[in-house]
Amino acid sequence: MKEFRSLADFANHLTRLAAVAPTVTNHMVEQAAEKVEKVAKAEIAHYQPAVGPFPKWEDLTPETEFDKIRKGFPVDAPLLRTGEMRDSISHKTSGNEAVVGSNDEKMVWHEQGTLHIPPRPVLGPAGIRGMADMHARFAATVAAWLGGRSWRKPRIK
Repeated sequence: MKEFRSLADFANHLTRLAAVAPTVTNHMVEQAAEKVEKVAKAEIAHYQPAVGPFPKWEDLTPETEFDKIRKGFPVDAPLLRTGEMRDSISHKTSGNEAVVGSNDEKMVWHEQGTLHIPPRPVLGPAGIRGMADMHARFAATVAAWLGGRSWRKPRIK
């Protein structure tokens, strides 16, 4: 625990904290966005269970699997053909905001479903799964920052 010899020392400490607060916040947002992106990419090609308001992924139809075999794509690997859609998932951070998404229009079809494709959401579930362990990481980061210790790679208990 950090100790202060005077109120002036404490005030100086608070001033230093305030100066780096945006950097600390951006660091935590960047970590979260990276994690959600990684989880989203890892979900492609693996059937996903329901999570939060998002449904479980339905099995691919035999017609879809036969088409994938005929074209030389991996079978029993939902949403994976060339890997292009998976690789289109990325993140951007600015200050205390982040966006994780894809510029591939097929991702929208799979996220929401169509008349012929059941929904197989990726990004929403990745947000839920990816953030599951981030609360402890955020708490450790904030505790280290407030205590005047190294907050970039805090010890997580």
